[in-house]
Amino acid sequence: MVYTKTESVTVPELQHAAPAAPADGRLPPAIWSRNFRLYFTARSAGLLSDAMLPVAVSVGLLAAGHPLSTVGYAMACVLGPFAGLVLVGGVLADRFTARRLMILADLVNLVTRVLLAVLFFRGVDQLWQLYALLVVAGTAAAMFQPGAASTVPLVARDVQGANGVLRISEAATTLLGPAVAGLLAGAATGWVMVIAAVTYGISALCLFLLRLGPVPAPPAGDSLWRNLVVGWHEFRSRSWMWGVIVIWMFFTVLSWGPLMPLAAGLVVPGHGATAYGLLNCAFGAGTVVGGLIAIRVKPARPLAGGALALLAFPAQQFALALDLPVAALAGAALLSGVGITFWGVMWATSVQTQVPGEVLNRVHAYEVAGSVCMFPLGAALAGPAAEAFSPREVLAGGGAVTLLVAAALLLAAPIRRLRRVPDDAAALSAS
Repeated sequence: MVYTKTESVTVPELQHAAPAAPADGRLPPAIWSRNFRLYFTARSAGLLSDAMLPVAVSVGLLAAGHPLSTVGYAMACVLGPFAGLVLVGGVLADRFTARRLMILADLVNLVTRVLLAVLFFRGVDQLWQLYALLVVAGTAAAMFQPGAASTVPLVARDVQGANGVLRISEAATTLLGPAVAGLLAGAATGWVMVIAAVTYGISALCLFLLRLGPVPAPPAGDSLWRNLVVGWHEFRSRSWMWGVIVIWMFFTVLSWGPLMPLAAGLVVPGHGATAYGLLNCAFGAGTVVGGLIAIRVKPARPLAGGALALLAFPAQQFALALDLPVAALAGAALLSGVGITFWGVMWATSVQTQVPGEVLNRVHAYEVAGSVCMFPLGAALAGPAAEAFSPREVLAGGGAVTLLVAAALLLAAPIRRLRRVPDDAAALSAS
């Protein structure tokens, strides 16, 4: 494996170590190999736990009489370390292998959830204890995230199909996790944390049981700073990648970021909390459909195909701006979920198949940091923007921005022309 600075990597020599073929020479299943089944179980368990945490902590604190500001500080204790340390997680994953770091992160999360269970069973009378444990949880998430991307090409020959399956799992856990947490946290948040600890144990065990081939690593002896610099150069050398991230920053701050608070502010007073829950379920159903489509539909130019699918995302923004009936809003939310999920699978697959394995964790960390950094700003600006104009005007403007974002993705030649790596390219390089 060698470092590369080409715009579009398509030759087998620059791909990841693929799932090893059996002694008889037959390739493993394109998706549902033993390794992928284990990885799918691990990710599903971890995603379920991640989805339960915000709701469980919020309900537990509010039930104990703490103000909303305490809930905000608690969530910041999780998100802050994640945003600040995900780049370090990328470097460590490349140095020590992603699987080892992910197992360690799961074990740290297991211990953290046990301690949170004890804390909530006993009563949260010292907030610093809660904040400290949530900081540890956020740090563990930052250590886990880079490997979540780089492991997919190692466990499945059909990387795009595997990403589609994982997106479906993510959608299911996003719907199930908050519901379970809300139901159980009303009785005792501690029990939610016990369940979360068990799921992290399942994740760690499944990752431990993975049998992967040789994993490329950076040169021995390089410093942490040198590893970060190399990752940055690899990220910057791919104009299709940093071009998407720059465009995505405008999308998150002007469109996606304001969507959730504005949608809640319009739907809950106008149609009730049940209707808002229905819209979220419809969006989740759309993400499942988008994942299913992404398993089967494999455009030769994945980012161009994903950009076309992204044209469906503003459906819910325009529907809310037009104050359509709840049934129409649900249909628009479903369509939006399909579009954003298909784009997400195309993007994840492109990153995982176009970047050499020895730098993938670091490059993925940079793209994650760039993708999410503007989201909190967009959410924070939703209120002032709605006061300056109106919620419906801001949503309509966000929908227009999304259309411009899709157009920009299609007009940028390096993004539009990026070609899909064949499913078996990695397998050929390992055989």
